[in-house]
Amino acid sequence: QVQLVESGGGLVQAGGSLRLSCAASGNIFANDVMGWYRQAPGKQRELVATISTAGSTNFADSVKGRFTISRDSAKNTVYLQMNSLSPEDTAIYYCNLQRQFFKVMDYWGKGTLVTVSS
Repeated sequence: QVQLVESGGGLVQAGGSLRLSCAASGNIFANDVMGWYRQAPGKQRELVATISTAGSTNFADSVKGRFTISRDSAKNTVYLQMNSLSPEDTAIYYCNLQRQFFKVMDYWGKGTLVTVSS
């Protein structure tokens, strides 16, 4: 099994920055893709960013140029650096680990709340 634990959420003023961390434990594969999703009240969960072991990344259009994702494979930890935050970024942010091994398997953290005030 895989356990994902997020940290770093909180309240931040518009225009500010915040860094989220996700520590993975359990049976981690070298080719697992990790990333972040978010869900605002009344909205469906959406992709924020992903990163592969090789370092390839994928970002939602809404965060391109503002957010960066990084991965420390030795520590099985991913980070999401969020800059130029706006109230529209307010959401619960979930860490995700996706494994493609004959079938796609997704593992999720419990989420961390990010609130951006005006």
